Amino acid sequence: MTSHSSPLDCNCFAIRQAARYVSQMYERHLSVVGITAAQFTILAAIGRRPGVQMIELADYMVMDRTTLVRALKPLQRDGFVEAAQESAGSRAVGLRLTANGKETLVKASAQWRAAQAEFEAKFGERRAKALRESLFELTTME
Repeated sequence: MTSHSSPLDCNCFAIRQAARYVSQMYERHLSVVGITAAQFTILAAIGRRPGVQMIELADYMVMDRTTLVRALKPLQRDGFVEAAQESAGSRAVGLRLTANGKETLVKASAQWRAAQAEFEAKFGERRAKALRESLFELTTME
């Protein structure tokens, strides 16, 4: 950081501010279904990989295991996600969507598409795609 930089030049601040703005947009759409944007991403990830183990999901979501467990509790309590032993001889627990979870994911996906469309209408479809690519690049830099 150069000596004439100000706190407004902070990458972390800019990314967090943008994340809050975008999250609020998605939350507004997803609240119709009664879930948060974070819950939607978890449901979608489990829906894509039924039986996914907690550690794999935490890695994929770039979350620590404790935070993921906390995020999963209301999804399990509300009957959207179930955790089950993968096989008799294994201690591994796999996560799956319940029938209610699958139905909620379908409804939430329609709301998510509306949020995507709103964001792309405001930001531009090509810019949004480039932004996603840059942001995903950040989380795979190791």
